Amino acid sequence: MGSRQTSTVHGLRRENRARALWDLYLHGPGSRQRIGAGAGVSPGTVSNVVGDLMEQGLVQESGSVPSGGGRPSSIVQIDPGYAFVLGVDVGESSVLVELFDLAMQVRGRHRIPTELARLAPAEVVEQIVAGVAAVLAQSGVATDDVLGVGVGVPGLVEHSPLAVVHAQTVGWDAVPLEALLHERTALPLAVDNGAKLLGQAEHWFGAARGAADVVVVLLGHGLGTSIFTRGSGARAPMSSPGEWGHTAVVVDGQPCRCGARGCLEAYVGAGAVAARYDVLRGGPAEGSEDLETRVTELLARTDSDPASATVLAEVVRYLGAGIGNLVNVYSPSRVVLGGWLGRQVAALRMTELAGAAARNALRTPFADVELLRADLGADAVALGAATLPVGRFLSSGGQRDAVLGSRPV
Repeated sequence: MGSRQTSTVHGLRRENRARALWDLYLHGPGSRQRIGAGAGVSPGTVSNVVGDLMEQGLVQESGSVPSGGGRPSSIVQIDPGYAFVLGVDVGESSVLVELFDLAMQVRGRHRIPTELARLAPAEVVEQIVAGVAAVLAQSGVATDDVLGVGVGVPGLVEHSPLAVVHAQTVGWDAVPLEALLHERTALPLAVDNGAKLLGQAEHWFGAARGAADVVVVLLGHGLGTSIFTRGSGARAPMSSPGEWGHTAVVVDGQPCRCGARGCLEAYVGAGAVAARYDVLRGGPAEGSEDLETRVTELLARTDSDPASATVLAEVVRYLGAGIGNLVNVYSPSRVVLGGWLGRQVAALRMTELAGAAARNALRTPFADVELLRADLGADAVALGAATLPVGRFLSSGGQRDAVLGSRPV
């Protein structure tokens, strides 16, 4: 009985610490009163919890606010330099590795240009490991101060229990990526779908913040979604990735990289945009061989180049149909358009895109939808990946040993 009571007390203490840390992390510095209200604990409990976290060095005072006639209330925050996390974006044109402090400020960055479809998984692992070493060297941060590495990848990620990646568009079939990385690093790892992680970053820090039912779209070389739905008592809504780009919008239409025909990606992805422009121009246009640069340059000419304007109008038409389908199926309160190409399309034609979505959605669910451009830029996937070890740390109640205990042996 005594052992069970001790276990229960420790579990309650850990949960109270976790609640307080999540409140501070998602809502920023605050008073003990605010933390207690947000965490759902009594004033006495929050005082003990905050004192415990301050003694650990994880939480620190950052100022004060006037109170109702008494002493000013102190403001506390998570110490940004208490620990660090790494986020990796395995993209189709580069591998980006970034080091963040606990305020999610970038402390080191290393980008390796690549063509993912031409690389074996072992080569990608080498690039990730090299990038991790480079950012730690840049920053002077010791490995022991890193809570873990989050990795965002294209395709479906199966956790069984280590992450296995199925990325058909780049030729990855059941790649045991997490196991391969464990062979090269002792740091704790977490791997997930890149679109899902971009969505998580936007939901924690960007345009999706505060929305319980939201779809975040990643449009770049490929096309994916992160779909958030209301949780039952969870700290944040549940999220799932969606291979929306491989839903058919034209039966027996244009061939897609996945091997099917008529996929939405085959009409709005970066490769499709560049290919359609070349068809309208009667042949490949001169310019950079880098796909992202080519597409960015042609979109910049939509006011002066009829072919560019036509391509963009077609992208808006098909993308609007796809968004309309999302609205009909999920009834979100908000749709956020992200990714390097998605943010450009939103900046150029948001009004037209909203009109195209409205024409393809039912009136009632679409009436409540906000269509927004993503706030976060090129490092959104890496930022989202870094939230994986952060989330694990916060949920442990800030127990560094519990998080680092997940290292392979």
